[in-house]
Amino acid sequence: MKAEAIKTLNYLSVNEIKEHLENVEYIIMAAPSPEYFKDTPIHFTIFLNTCEELPKEIQEAVFEKFLDENSIKNPIEVMSQIMPVGFSQSQQETLMPLLLVKQEDMRDIPNFAMFVFDFLADSDNFSEAKDKSLTGWSYSYSN
Repeated sequence: MKAEAIKTLNYLSVNEIKEHLENVEYIIMAAPSPEYFKDTPIHFTIFLNTCEELPKEIQEAVFEKFLDENSIKNPIEVMSQIMPVGFSQSQQETLMPLLLVKQEDMRDIPNFAMFVFDFLADSDNFSEAKDKSLTGWSYSYSN
């Protein structure tokens, strides 16, 4: 069984992104890692709803909290910085965040700067990504 690609119907404008993120605290996304990373089968991206550069100690504390709360182990290839993020509408219930790394995507897809942790790791809490090769994301809202 091969997983189908998520088809984008449209991208949110910058104003729609700002409105969409109004009460969002963070978004966590899990996808399958490239096959040759056997010990770290999940590619995680954590999107914090801030565009402020976080001091190194705070970055480390926030990252450790995510690892602990989600039973994530063996993180490697960790990148943490402010990055452009777009949002796409698809057949899924919630909007999918898109970490934009290619220059043409940054130019062509409306985006908003967010602080992002991007890394490979393992966790038994994300079996859809680990065992079924599916991509999923979940939003956490502030009260």
